[in-house]
Amino acid sequence: GIEAFAPRPRIKAQMPNKASAELENKILEFCLKYPTYGQLRVSNELRKGGEWISPGGVREIWKRHNMTTRYRRLLRLEQASRETGFELTPEVREALERTRDTYQEIHVESKYPGYLLCQDLFYVGHLKGVGKIYMQAVIDSFCSYGFAKLYTMKTPITSADVMHDKVMPFYERHEVPVEHILTDNGREYCGKSQRHYYEAYLEINGIEHRTTKIAIPRTNGFAERFHQTILNEFFKVAFRKKFYPGLDELQKDLDEFMNHYNEERTHQGYRLNGRTPKQGFEDGLKEMESYMKEAA
Repeated sequence: GIEAFAPRPRIKAQMPNKASAELENKILEFCLKYPTYGQLRVSNELRKGGEWISPGGVREIWKRHNMTTRYRRLLRLEQASRETGFELTPEVREALERTRDTYQEIHVESKYPGYLLCQDLFYVGHLKGVGKIYMQAVIDSFCSYGFAKLYTMKTPITSADVMHDKVMPFYERHEVPVEHILTDNGREYCGKSQRHYYEAYLEINGIEHRTTKIAIPRTNGFAERFHQTILNEFFKVAFRKKFYPGLDELQKDLDEFMNHYNEERTHQGYRLNGRTPKQGFEDGLKEMESYMKEAA
């Protein structure tokens, strides 16, 4: 009849290898918890729980839900936070992140854990009722094992404090000496050892101090990359989920993130190749023993 000539809606093909609805929901929930993770990292993290999906499959799910960019996934977190009653900061409405210049990768010589640490200062922002917040970060260039502590000022005392409170106790527990440390040329790191707390602390502990080239921050690339990671995966997410009245509560959440960063989060860099920093550190101890035997 006449109905046969009417236009029919196009039937969308059903792909046989399409992810199940259950797996798709798991990916959506995971991306709500970690909105700054890329498709490769989401695939790797899900594999640890026994869910196998390719990075391309993750991206196809993002396309169906309009989540292909990091900014859209952050907006999705903002919407979910509103529905669940989280108190949000004004930063959730900021523009898309500025593009970061791409530099040629430079491989730093690091023979074993503790051979070369990279330390740098990161300005977190201004917290109402507290003031400016700075983060002292230290990264082991061999295995990317990281340490971080928050302060309200940037001085040589705070630079030495993170070493004394976080870094040195960890290496002393594992009986690993810290041989070299790399920083920029800021006043919180450089000065005369007789009157400079940080320089004096390094001298007392027998740590050789190295500095980066002036006005070339990529010389300390390990610390710069860590700053980008902790900004995207912790600070931008934490400030969208919770209001912090003081520094102590923020430091507590930062410590929890650092445990996740060191012990659970897989790294894709050329040094770790999918391992966690903890695994890289433990494997490095074995390499350190063989290296010391050969040197002897």
